[in-house]
Amino acid sequence: MAKKALVIGGGIVGCCAAHLLGRKGFACTVVEKAPLLGGGVKTYRYGGHPFTYGPRHFLTRNEKTFAYLESVIPMRRIPEHEFLTYVERDGRFYHYPIHEDDIPLMPDAAQVQEEMAGRKEIRKPANLEEYWMQAVGSTLYSKFIENYSKKMWRVGSNREIDEFNWSPKGVALASGPKACWGSAISAFPESPNGYDEYFGIATQGADVHVGTLIEDYDLERKSVKIGGIWHAFDLVISTISPEVTLKNAFGPLKWIGRKFLQIVLPMEDCFPPNVYFLYYANEEPFTRIVEYKRFYKYRSPTTLLGLEIPVSSEEGGKLYPLPILSEQAKAQKYLDAMPAGVFSIGRHGSYQYKLDIAPSFEQLFDLMEKI
Repeated sequence: MAKKALVIGGGIVGCCAAHLLGRKGFACTVVEKAPLLGGGVKTYRYGGHPFTYGPRHFLTRNEKTFAYLESVIPMRRIPEHEFLTYVERDGRFYHYPIHEDDIPLMPDAAQVQEEMAGRKEIRKPANLEEYWMQAVGSTLYSKFIENYSKKMWRVGSNREIDEFNWSPKGVALASGPKACWGSAISAFPESPNGYDEYFGIATQGADVHVGTLIEDYDLERKSVKIGGIWHAFDLVISTISPEVTLKNAFGPLKWIGRKFLQIVLPMEDCFPPNVYFLYYANEEPFTRIVEYKRFYKYRSPTTLLGLEIPVSSEEGGKLYPLPILSEQAKAQKYLDAMPAGVFSIGRHGSYQYKLDIAPSFEQLFDLMEKI
């Protein structure tokens, strides 16, 4: 008889877990509390336009990871993808990562160049502010990073952010081509429904329960309670917060939520060529605007923009784990307490902001080699 596996959470990482477990011969059950599979990469529509809650391109430097997803659904590479950041005090957009070619265009270019010339080797910064001040100086930090990071993480000072190995876009000051990802693969599904076809293919053969709430957990016994009945498994993979599955044993973890607003404009295209989304580094409440047609290649005489506004987890869900060492240490207590045969993976399950889609897939690939 096949061993039984439970996957908690039916987002794209949970679907991948079901897919890989099925390939290994497990009888897999997927439980998702939302009415649909897909989580944050599920495609919705507004005014006919397809969109996701946030720009969910597939980003990896690992060809094997990309090859896996492309073997399941057709993918389109987007190597031309560029970022722009609006700096209100200069009244203009600049490339992001901060690009050395843009510095001469700045009204305070002389001051920026003086600060850049006086930089020293970066030495063990204690927090995000120290890192960027050492990397690019105070002027560029104040233009591009200070307000953006504070509203992104809802903190009063960037000195509160003391875990930052995920340093945005990998570099502080870029040179050469303007494409934001350098050697990385940036891609999106060919389908007009985005990743939606993947969810069905990946969970084919699994016992899928959507709109289903797990009422209680007994991870020591690899069991969950659904509809008043306990169900036991040989293996459990959770993609939700470990504070939930371990019932707040070490206290609640801090999360950041998002509000997403959709706006239709009376024009076929809005953004410049090759620009898929824009950052805003000022006092406005939103951090980013996405033009979804760039990802979906949807054609229409109108275009759809999506605004992202950081809010508390109570207002906008548990979406982003905080890059704060004390919270990371608390999360590690949860992960260390996971019983044998129970694995908590992905951005939510690991409480790691850097674990987007591709790194979470890679977590699963590694796990499958061990079970």
